[in-house]
Amino acid sequence: MEANPPAIMEERLRYLFKRYIGNSCSKKELEEFFSYIHRSEHELQFRQLIKKVYNELKEDASFSTYVDENGRLVLTDPQYVSSPLAEKKRKRPALLSRLLVAASIVVVAGTIWIIKEKRLPEKEQASVSSLTKKATDRSESMFLLLEDSTKVWLNAASSLEFPDQFGKNKREVFLSGEAFFDVKHADKIPFIIHTGNVSTTVLGTAFNIKAYPGQKNITVSVSRGKVRVSNEDGWETILIKGQQVRVGENKNELAEKNIPVAEVAAWQQGDIVFDDELLADIVADMQRIYNASIQLNDPSLLGLKISTSFRKEIGLEQALQVLCRLTDSELKLVNGVYLIQ
Repeated sequence: MEANPPAIMEERLRYLFKRYIGNSCSKKELEEFFSYIHRSEHELQFRQLIKKVYNELKEDASFSTYVDENGRLVLTDPQYVSSPLAEKKRKRPALLSRLLVAASIVVVAGTIWIIKEKRLPEKEQASVSSLTKKATDRSESMFLLLEDSTKVWLNAASSLEFPDQFGKNKREVFLSGEAFFDVKHADKIPFIIHTGNVSTTVLGTAFNIKAYPGQKNITVSVSRGKVRVSNEDGWETILIKGQQVRVGENKNELAEKNIPVAEVAAWQQGDIVFDDELLADIVADMQRIYNASIQLNDPSLLGLKISTSFRKEIGLEQALQVLCRLTDSELKLVNGVYLIQ
């Protein structure tokens, strides 16, 4: 492909993009198309080419798949990626489909909780020491409104512990999993989130923390304001809007970088974004997001890092097919367990 003149390469990509949008790609064409997408994760030339072709085509067609500001293709329609595993499930009566959509809305609505604790009389506040714990199951999310008006969105399989009444000098909560915080500003009363041996301290800002048990890194990303991230060894760093830090198990394992603000808590909008993530961690996320059993049967895939993004609504099988395309692996469904090999 490197030997092709740029004009020929561009024309070929335009052809494949049109076939992809029309859901008419052959298996070979789909593999070729995804090879472009895969290369765009690492080569600026391909990112620019994809964005150029996309911008030209979107003026002449209406489609929900889009290219983000980093040049990544974001899949939004389950028809766009063929899934052999789903062939038997595709034909559903229209009425049944509408009923299923309506039922899903009811389920989602049932997972949203607004927690507003009553303020205790001043004389009773000092005696309050109990913590309230709120948790989500797999494929579930939850909204919490804390007593100081801080807003918290819990992602799947996560938990947050917080006191019935915050103290006068600091506000402390304990997170396991992932959550987006919009902290109510309070002068001289810091808000502290504890995640393992890492603490994140703010006065008033909005940011996302990902700290699932078993994953190598704790990740903090800021969409507004400024936060201080530190650990028990005395290490600390300051993050501002559009910055992210990944903290490993020791202070030598950390990485800071700038990220688009839209990606700070993309999961809230139904976007699933992975940026240079271990495939093993991605699979763990997919299990939580879709409440499914997934196994990586090829040991060589465990340490593989990839970047991709798609809409949650494309469904588990379609999402896994995307991962398989990017890793040259195969997907099988055996006794309810998805095998990547």
